[in-house]
Amino acid sequence: MTDDVSRLLEADLIDDADVAIEGTLRPRTLDEYIGQREVKANLSVLLQAARGRGEAADHVLLYGPPGLGKTTLATIVARELGVNIRYTSGPAVERAGDLAAILTALDERDVLFIDEIHRLNRAVEEILYPAMEDYALDVMIGKGPSARSLRLSLKPFTVVGATTRAGRISSPLRDRFGATYRLDFYGEDELVAIVNRSARILGVEVQPEAARAIARRGRGTPRIVNRLLKRVRDHAQVHGDGRVDERTATDAMRAMEIDDEGLDSTDRKLLAAIVQKFGSGPVGVQALAAVLSEEVETIEDVYEPFLLRLGFIDRTPQGRIATEAARQHLSRLGFEVPPPRRAEPEMVALWADPPAGSG
Repeated sequence: MTDDVSRLLEADLIDDADVAIEGTLRPRTLDEYIGQREVKANLSVLLQAARGRGEAADHVLLYGPPGLGKTTLATIVARELGVNIRYTSGPAVERAGDLAAILTALDERDVLFIDEIHRLNRAVEEILYPAMEDYALDVMIGKGPSARSLRLSLKPFTVVGATTRAGRISSPLRDRFGATYRLDFYGEDELVAIVNRSARILGVEVQPEAARAIARRGRGTPRIVNRLLKRVRDHAQVHGDGRVDERTATDAMRAMEIDDEGLDSTDRKLLAAIVQKFGSGPVGVQALAAVLSEEVETIEDVYEPFLLRLGFIDRTPQGRIATEAARQHLSRLGFEVPPPRRAEPEMVALWADPPAGSG
């Protein structure tokens, strides 16, 4: 459940309530879409050209961290082209026959959105190669020496693939996408605009200072700021008159254990473990996972990226190190911060005179 405050700031966590709300908050056109200016500009040219020629658009690959709007952009692509969209994901397409059924059901110029495309089964992926390149489906009939290949024609269509792990996509599949776009984290002003837009749709009165307070804790991710806005709205309704001012937003964040830097309780536990138990590091991620009772992948994929962006931890060959900024942040929050166990080496300038008596 996303009501667990320790998971509230996970961008890749989606529950049924999120799906219902996101459906109403998602922009429907490129003009409504906030942020990702370069991606929007390039995508607009691609879609206008395809629409003008009356052809299927080139296949599009979208990659970047979760919660930045890849699914929303795929839906907008279909809307801008005036066609239908079919949603699926890499893990959901288990067999080649599943993909063949999806492809043969597509109408001309339709959009097929494949989320987590890096997780496609290799056998399924090989079926997709000729489908994307030649709009054809190669089917094997029979078995053994009498087996023969039959090529079926498909109607022209557009694949929009989305992934958080672009490096895990095989080169043959990646090369078949005509356009590849990376989605980056959003700036604070862009997140403020998203908060204000979502507040209007939800019918919530949010003061400018409150909108910025929510955006500042949104980790550069629209999905998270929309989730925070819903929780702040609930807090304002129960403990106030329904209007969200800066104090209401701050009180709601404190109730959810989210501090001014946007860290939740698990983030702080991770930093505190490095600082207090391991003398600010270096410490291996395996040891951290054992102390926190978390999976190594969860620490690397969920918690560390934001802490790295804030400059609160460093990754080194010896392990993770808590920076001075992290130590100061914990100190301001009242944590005990012992001195770091690592001694900073005294670096001698190359041009300095050698010490007396040295050879």
